[in-house]
Amino acid sequence: MKNLNNSTDTITFLGTAGARFMVSRQLAASGGLWLSLKGTEILVDPGPGSIVQSTRRKLNAEKLSAIILSHRHLDHTADVNVMIEAMTNGGFNRHGCLFAPADALENEPVVFSYLKNYIESIVVLEAEKSYTTGNVTFTTSVRHIHPVETYGMVFHASSHTFAYITDTRYFDGLCRSYDSELLIINMVLTEPRPPIDHLSIPDVERIINEIKPRVAILSHFGLHVWQAKPWLIAEDLSQKTGVRVIAARDGMKFDLSQLEET
Repeated sequence: MKNLNNSTDTITFLGTAGARFMVSRQLAASGGLWLSLKGTEILVDPGPGSIVQSTRRKLNAEKLSAIILSHRHLDHTADVNVMIEAMTNGGFNRHGCLFAPADALENEPVVFSYLKNYIESIVVLEAEKSYTTGNVTFTTSVRHIHPVETYGMVFHASSHTFAYITDTRYFDGLCRSYDSELLIINMVLTEPRPPIDHLSIPDVERIINEIKPRVAILSHFGLHVWQAKPWLIAEDLSQKTGVRVIAARDGMKFDLSQLEET
């Protein structure tokens, strides 16, 4: 039997594009996050191109135990149907679970009806609840402030925790959900732009200072962030916060064992 304590826990960034212009022009890829934790494979937010990016990186969708959607927007769900097909070998190997907020499954559901029979279960996400898939447990955040029902997550790996702060505007109480060694933060804006409900560079600086993780990884870049060079923004945030901040790159794989070196 495989010793799960010795397994490698990794996060692969299938894409780093956020918001409509980055995604529609594919200035960066938009495939979501592929998690390999405790021998369990999970796909989070399979946006446009997830099937292309995952197969290009030799990630086998048939090994997936679950697909998790933080919310219903296209840049997070556009490839969910093809990834369900791939996960279940076209429905011939019925398995796996889909986790999603209720409004991604009700009016205008993001998943085609016929595909629901291909998977073992559909679980509706709610705020501040714990869920299990395979060998992995994760907890949802408070509900985010975003135009649709949206939750981030904290994942419990073999010996580390990490959080995925998906799309939201900053609000008091956001950080209470995300006490983790590693933060993955969707940073779309360079500056706050009310009423746009996305995080900006000043918001991210505040979040990092409040939580003080070992490492923060920036992703889901909007056009202005992209033009400002995310790696330079990360360097500046590292200097300001004293926390190691990394700008994700398409295809980047982060091994959670790196947290022990920080």
